[in-house]
Amino acid sequence: MIMEHTIMRRIVRACSCFYLLAIVLSLCTAALAQAAAPSSAATPPPSVATAELKDAAVKAPTADALKAGDPGGTLTGTITDVPASDSKAGVTLPDVANQVGQNKIGINFTWTLVCGFLVMFMQAGFAMVEAGLCRVKNSNHTYMMNFFVYGCGLLAYWLIGFAIQMGGSAGNGNLGGLNPLNIEHPITLFGKTWGLFGGTGMFLAGHTYDVAVMVIFLFQMVFMDTALTIVTGACAERWKFLTFAVSSVLMGAFTYPLFANWAWGGGWLAQLGTNLGLGKGYSDFAGSGVVHAVGGLTALAVALIVGPRIGKFNRDGSSNVILGHDISAVLIGCFILAFGWFGFNPGSTLGASANGNLRIGSVAVNTMLAGCTGTFGAILYMWIMKGKPDASMSGNGLLAGLVAITAPSGFVNPTSSAIIGLIAGVLVCVSVAFVEGVLKVDDPVGAISVHGANGLWGVLSVGLFADGTSNYGGSWNGVSGSVTGLFYGDASQLAAQLVGISTLLGFVFTFSFALNMVLEFFLGHRVSAESEVAGLDLPEMGQLGYPEFLFAKEPDIFVTHPREFAVA
Repeated sequence: MIMEHTIMRRIVRACSCFYLLAIVLSLCTAALAQAAAPSSAATPPPSVATAELKDAAVKAPTADALKAGDPGGTLTGTITDVPASDSKAGVTLPDVANQVGQNKIGINFTWTLVCGFLVMFMQAGFAMVEAGLCRVKNSNHTYMMNFFVYGCGLLAYWLIGFAIQMGGSAGNGNLGGLNPLNIEHPITLFGKTWGLFGGTGMFLAGHTYDVAVMVIFLFQMVFMDTALTIVTGACAERWKFLTFAVSSVLMGAFTYPLFANWAWGGGWLAQLGTNLGLGKGYSDFAGSGVVHAVGGLTALAVALIVGPRIGKFNRDGSSNVILGHDISAVLIGCFILAFGWFGFNPGSTLGASANGNLRIGSVAVNTMLAGCTGTFGAILYMWIMKGKPDASMSGNGLLAGLVAITAPSGFVNPTSSAIIGLIAGVLVCVSVAFVEGVLKVDDPVGAISVHGANGLWGVLSVGLFADGTSNYGGSWNGVSGSVTGLFYGDASQLAAQLVGISTLLGFVFTFSFALNMVLEFFLGHRVSAESEVAGLDLPEMGQLGYPEFLFAKEPDIFVTHPREFAVA
């Protein structure tokens, strides 16, 4: 019994020792873990920024204060309008930074879209100018070409044109990077890579279903459509509506997007600076070359194929004046176009925030001044040469100045803008006489001279007058620095511009001529002599533009011997 009692005490004593040992080991382990782990007992004090954000949240106007109204605008737009990623933690510094970034992109989206809307409205100005300069018997047909060219161009551009032009244009920080547009098909020559055409964005489907891509699509589409509508003016009063529509679709799908890619979509003209050291590469801020020269040279190609209107030229080659029916529509249309140009040029910054975009004010003033001096140039030239200021040429002088300043508007100063516009106003008058008198091309509205000749002049003027003060993110076309022309010390920029002009004359004109010669073979461009003499409103459109008007009968010989009165 005693032995059993002794054994039990020994067992209890051993268990107690093991128990105490376990407690000691646990305490030691906990102490070691606490020493090894970073101290969490003392919470670090909040940063100054976090403290200020919390203080701002406390001081923000209450809902009751806002209910009373905010007539001075001092209570609306505070920290309470910044979305917090964690409602419990409140607004943090990353939340504020994200909101700042989104505000920048939002401002640029809005600016670019609104400017695009202005450019779209220019279609109304083109329609009024072209219809006003044509005879009343063709007014419905001329208006309808300006109306339907919008749909033809938009369809073609949505299907394939946008992908060809902008499919490889990723990298624009103003619009969030445009990263889905990341495929450019290149060719390698002389050890250098040269972009030829984009490869993504057809139908705006797949990864190009993107908010930023939608913005650049709208803006670039209305530019493209401006180029297309230039052709309708040069070929008015004798162009088949069906052939016009097909030609416009092809131009919106291929001709325009190809050159636009080379200049604006990361193509080879833009790479002249990075690959060959020619200035900042071909530089065309808002499209004297891309839009206007492409449109004007295509107009020349098609006008050569279509031929002159019946009665325009005599047997000896001299020309007759064929007056338009409404000069008031012409001048009102010119004002609409001038208004739309404030979307065309300043909008080409593609933003109003960051990356040098505050220069939009300079671009707008440059645009205004060139239009003004272009008007003066045309009026003074006509007054001196003809004894009277010609109204239609005055309007064309305004447009010529605006076309010429389009390429250099973001790179030049106001004085240079005035000089560029003045030269353009004189150039359009000289060019109209040359196109009609020497080339024997019939252009009812002067589109070839306004957009073609002055588009080329605008491209050239960048290489002369760019003053090197623009700063769009510190580089242009991937080359550090600002675009600088010959008069300010960089002759290589002029060389890049001359390469662009050569491409416009060599490729765009030739390609447009060949494409439309194919249409001439399959469809024919010109209406019948009977339809032309009667006016295209009824034969082509089935309805008169002005049904109350009585038309003077044209001489029968115009129908019986049309070729004798359409000599070119």
